[in-house]
Amino acid sequence: MDKATEKKFNLAFNIFLVTGMIVAVMITTVFKLQQPGVKTFMLLLAAFGSVMGVVNTVLSANGHILTFLFGLLDVLAATVVLYDNGIMGNFALHAFYFLPMQFIGFWQWRKRGASVGGEKEDTKVRARKLTGKQWIWLCLGVLVGIAVLYFVLYYVDVAKMNAGKIESFNKSKILLDAVVMTLNIAGQVLLSFAFMEQWYLWILVNISSISLWAVALLSGTGSGNASVMLIKYIFYLMNSINGLRIWLNLCKEPAFEGPATSDLDN
Repeated sequence: MDKATEKKFNLAFNIFLVTGMIVAVMITTVFKLQQPGVKTFMLLLAAFGSVMGVVNTVLSANGHILTFLFGLLDVLAATVVLYDNGIMGNFALHAFYFLPMQFIGFWQWRKRGASVGGEKEDTKVRARKLTGKQWIWLCLGVLVGIAVLYFVLYYVDVAKMNAGKIESFNKSKILLDAVVMTLNIAGQVLLSFAFMEQWYLWILVNISSISLWAVALLSGTGSGNASVMLIKYIFYLMNSINGLRIWLNLCKEPAFEGPATSDLDN
């Protein structure tokens, strides 16, 4: 499609994604507010973070540097909610990994031609592709990460069962958790350093997350958030497919001539 048609399509598609997610979050939030004992502030903060998250992913799909502003708001909200709920593993991951990666990503994208605004009409990041060596390191890192996280999560659940906190656990769910967490970590690195291949990982993340929340919803073991989380990752999957299409085109742009790039270029 020509540039004018593509611009109109992206605008309509982005509005659809953001609007759909806002509606899903609003319906779920209103429903949960009716339940007794709910922490109103934390629920509203989680809803705010969810909306910031979908705006963040839409902007990243379009190669816009403001993705890191909304990503920062999303991570901050999630960090507070996770801490309040005592989910310390995910809290640490957000506070000490995803949070600083927003600043690293902003800095790296600026080095690759992206800007918040200015005289130039096109302020998108100049995307790049992984080399063969980088692909090997990525695959090895993902496999090792999944294995390590699987055993960590497995022994955490064993400890919980021995302490009488849970009666049993599902090994398949633990594996899915490990896959999703590892791909999220690797995907954030590729996003922050503007590699197109991030979208292959995000697609896998979203498919795995859809499976995870669908199982939770159907089995009745998930929280009251299972429905909205399922909807959220369906929207994310659609955005990831569109992001892959856009970034394949961004990789075809003329090579960016600017400040020295990061060590990941080597």
